[in-house]
Amino acid sequence: MRNTLQFHHAARLLVPAALTLALAACMVGPDHVRPTLSVPEQFVRDDANALAVAPQPQPDADFWNAFDDPMLTRLVDEALVANYDLRIALTRFDRANALLRGSRFDQFPTVTASAEGSDGRASADQAPGLSREQRDGESYSAGIDMAWELDLFGRVRRGVESQRAEAAATAADLAALQVAIVAEVARSYIDLRGLQERLDVARENADNQRETLRIVQARLDAGSATGFDRARASAQLQATLARVPALEAEAAVMMHRLAVLTGKTPGALVVELQQPADLPALPAPIDPGTPGELLRRRPDIAAAEQRLHAATARIGVATADLFPRFTLGGLIGSQAIDSSNLFERDSETRLIALGIDWSFLDIGRVRARMAAADADAAGELASYQKTVVLALEETENALVRCARTRTEDQHLQQAAEDSARAAELAHVRYDAGATGLLEVLDAERTKLQAQDALADVRTRAATSAVAVYKAMAGGWSSRIPLREDVASAD
Repeated sequence: MRNTLQFHHAARLLVPAALTLALAACMVGPDHVRPTLSVPEQFVRDDANALAVAPQPQPDADFWNAFDDPMLTRLVDEALVANYDLRIALTRFDRANALLRGSRFDQFPTVTASAEGSDGRASADQAPGLSREQRDGESYSAGIDMAWELDLFGRVRRGVESQRAEAAATAADLAALQVAIVAEVARSYIDLRGLQERLDVARENADNQRETLRIVQARLDAGSATGFDRARASAQLQATLARVPALEAEAAVMMHRLAVLTGKTPGALVVELQQPADLPALPAPIDPGTPGELLRRRPDIAAAEQRLHAATARIGVATADLFPRFTLGGLIGSQAIDSSNLFERDSETRLIALGIDWSFLDIGRVRARMAAADADAAGELASYQKTVVLALEETENALVRCARTRTEDQHLQQAAEDSARAAELAHVRYDAGATGLLEVLDAERTKLQAQDALADVRTRAATSAVAVYKAMAGGWSSRIPLREDVASAD
């Protein structure tokens, strides 16, 4: 008991002194400062958003709801839960947080307990003149050890800072991957519905061309048409039918892609998705805001900045090796040659020590590690700047494509209506004998091309809207499965 009191008395003297030193200590190395970037005040818009008469003020976090398609909503919900890439990213997120919790323990004393018992006998050469029984011996010990690095120069704190930034970066990575996966689900679903619409166009035109071939055959049988007419009509029908297998194959590929994106085997959704459905409704244009707002919203930019922060903190970790490392250690225990005497008054042991470790003779290696840390930080800065520029490029491209496809859609809509009317009139004129078969076949070919182009541009208009939402990444931080460690990691 007396030994315990003596240990506590010494600890009361040393621990406050150590805490005072630690609190007064500095952190070597540079502090992270968000890089200042020169970005434009507005996106290059000219007439790119001329159709945005009443744009939405902000991109919707759950943007897929804007397409008003229950199947798309269900697929997205399933992908957010079961997608394998997201599950892998979540394990990396959990790993980073586990490492963060571990690094925080380095700020506190490490306390361990140990016990040992031994029974040995010395040889006659080792203990000459002693009997066999006298050379026998027992030893027992038990104790509690404590070791604590006094973080006077911030090596430990910089390490925690670096790991905290890494954890925040993995959270942002997870959010960025959520954006990418949901955008891919939406794009694949829209592509599928677009392919199915193009299949309907091809099959409907094939039916019309079969009817044309039937009429030509009837006229050939009646002697009012030629074999040449029949061959041309048959060739056009076969060319249209040849489009069907390629479109069917692409549609099957999209079904397989959607199944895998939702964590299923490739054929799991074929029966359900092969039933044709209309293309999702095109959502209203959105207001992209300013480039500055984009930089605050994009999770990939946040991840790049956090990795720059982590690399900057690691410079401090390397720099701290230029200074001595102080460690406070302590031991309280009991040793005896008989187990019954353990923890008795005269069996106590204790030790309090302050250790100093200074690798000043190894300054070359220390400075080499500092140079490597500086290079890492410079690389992360360049990576951050590249991420920002690419994000601006992606957004500009998405905005201009979205606006142009909407304009293209208007023109092709009119072209499809006009070509359908022209094909109908050509048939009327052919039936009346006012024109030849070539005009009918040409009108049907033009109609097929216009209708197919309309289905294609409607698909591209919808996928370009998805690209805008993906580029804006609005509201996605609310979907990060934050842990306490990252929630306070600023």
